[in-house]
Amino acid sequence: MPAAAGQEEIYIVSHGWHTGFVVPAKQIQNQLPKLRKRFGDIPYIEFGWGDKDYYQAKEVTTGLTLNAILWPTDSVIHAVAVPEKADKYFANSIVETLCLSGREYSSLLRFISESFYKDAHGEILALKGGIYGNSQFYKGVGNFYFMNTCNKWIAKGLKSAGMDISPAFKLTADSIMDYLKENRQSLAKDSTEHSNATPLHSTPFECR
Repeated sequence: MPAAAGQEEIYIVSHGWHTGFVVPAKQIQNQLPKLRKRFGDIPYIEFGWGDKDYYQAKEVTTGLTLNAILWPTDSVIHAVAVPEKADKYFANSIVETLCLSGREYSSLLRFISESFYKDAHGEILALKGGIYGNSQFYKGVGNFYFMNTCNKWIAKGLKSAGMDISPAFKLTADSIMDYLKENRQSLAKDSTEHSNATPLHSTPFECR
C-alpha cells in the first residue's frame, strides 16, 4: 500500500561506514533540473555527502585518509539512481524507512538541495562519475573533517526534517542507525502528539 496522503516515504541506508538518504526523485529533480537531465525518469535517488578526494578516489591511500580526517577539505555530493524501493535495491545494506509529512519532507529536500554547490546561474556542478550503479559526483557545500563527517550530514538532514537528534557526535554510520532504532517509540509518540514522523521499521514498511 502506498504512503498515505500527506506522507512521503524516504529511506536511510547504511553501507557500513557511510550512510545516505534515498528520496523520491520527482520533487528534488524539479528543484535541481540537472538531476533529471542526468538520471531521467527514475523513482528514487540516493544522496551522500563526503570528502572530495577520498570519496572520489579509485584507490584509498593513507595520505588521503589522514588528509580527510585531520584537515577541513572540500566536499562532494554522491547521487545514485535507485530504480526500486531502497530495501530491495540495497538488499545487502541496512535500510531504515521513515514517513514524513509534506512540510518535513520539503524541509529535508531543501537541506539536500542546499548541500549542492551552485554557480552564478543556480546550476549544480557535475564532477566525476560515481562509485556504484548509475551515479554521479557533484561539487558540494561545506568542509569535511573528523568532526563533520558524512554521517553527521545525515544527522543534520534528519534534524532539518523535525527529528529530535543532536548531530554533534553522530559521526559514524552505527550512531545514525542506532539512533533510528532506539527512537522508534518516541518518534511514534511524537507523530501522534506533534505531527512529526511515523514509526521506523528495519523490515520493509508501508507508510500509514
